[in-house]
Amino acid sequence: MGMKTKIALGAVVGIAVIGAMSANSGDGDGDGKSDSRTSASAGENADGGAKDKGGAEKGGAEKGGEKSDGAADAKPAEDKAVEKASQAEQFKAFVQKNGSANEKDAVSHVTKVQGADEQNDILDAADVYTDFTGGIMGEGTGPAKLIASAFADWKDSENGLVTVYDADGELLGNGQF
Repeated sequence: MGMKTKIALGAVVGIAVIGAMSANSGDGDGDGKSDSRTSASAGENADGGAKDKGGAEKGGAEKGGEKSDGAADAKPAEDKAVEKASQAEQFKAFVQKNGSANEKDAVSHVTKVQGADEQNDILDAADVYTDFTGGIMGEGTGPAKLIASAFADWKDSENGLVTVYDADGELLGNGQF
């Protein structure tokens, strides 16, 4: 009887966990929170750009000139280019701007990033693929830790795990973000 109780209790807990994850992952608010954090971090990184855009709009309203309208159109085009850039390109751009020389060198080997844009702070998992070879015993193990650290600087999650892989899909390292 004790074994049956444990199995039943395990099944109930499992169903509750799956239900909670489904409710949170399908929620429109969870996606909006992720997008707003991405927008906020982009605004924080480009404070000067946001101020310039505001200044250009004020200048256009005061002067009534078409030049400021063109400047205002140029800024959204730049924002769209950043949004259309792949996750790997966004990650590399962040590290080029904010990373150390060693992080920049390590991130130059990144070929693909998956799962960085979909966060729900419950079970966030991102994968970073590189052009290193040799698996965990190869040359990419040290840089993989730098890549994971740089990723943690780029993205923030309450419960995130980034995994770095080599060119053959073998594990190089991982870290929390």
